[in-house]
Amino acid sequence: MGTIFWFTGLSGAGKTTLANGLHQALVEGNHRSVVLDGDVVRKGLNRDLGFTREDRMENNRRIAEVARLLRDSGLIVLVSCISPMVEDRRRNRSICGETAFYEVFVDCPLAVCEERDVKGLYKKARLGLLPEFTGVSAPYEPPVSPDFVVKTGEYGVSASLEALLRFVSETLTR
Repeated sequence: MGTIFWFTGLSGAGKTTLANGLHQALVEGNHRSVVLDGDVVRKGLNRDLGFTREDRMENNRRIAEVARLLRDSGLIVLVSCISPMVEDRRRNRSICGETAFYEVFVDCPLAVCEERDVKGLYKKARLGLLPEFTGVSAPYEPPVSPDFVVKTGEYGVSASLEALLRFVSETLTR
């Protein structure tokens, strides 16, 4: 059986960057892995969903179901998804199973995420052009007890990825 690492954090925190870096390292180490990126999934499988509370819950549920199927086929699944609510992340863990599921909190202050704003989303949200934007006009509830925390606001990509790789290596050898 495979393993799921679910990356949660604000937009711009570095979830996708870390998931893709980890994926590359795993592939180079002859591990079978796949990245499920929330933005990519929303353009395909979940293109019928908006950003209401109910739609966000359904988005998370669908991603969790796909992650479980991929994990059950033996893959290491790296999910990069804001997953803003504690309740949704608990449900994700329940769907995926308590074992072989690790919540990774990509912890980055809102101000740093707004400085990065590579997609210009925070700027649009601050102008009122993106209603229900997580961290601005919609809440983000930080994890209560994540399995791993990486502070991307304090450490660069290399140091963050190095710490994450140590955690994943230890996890996979248990």
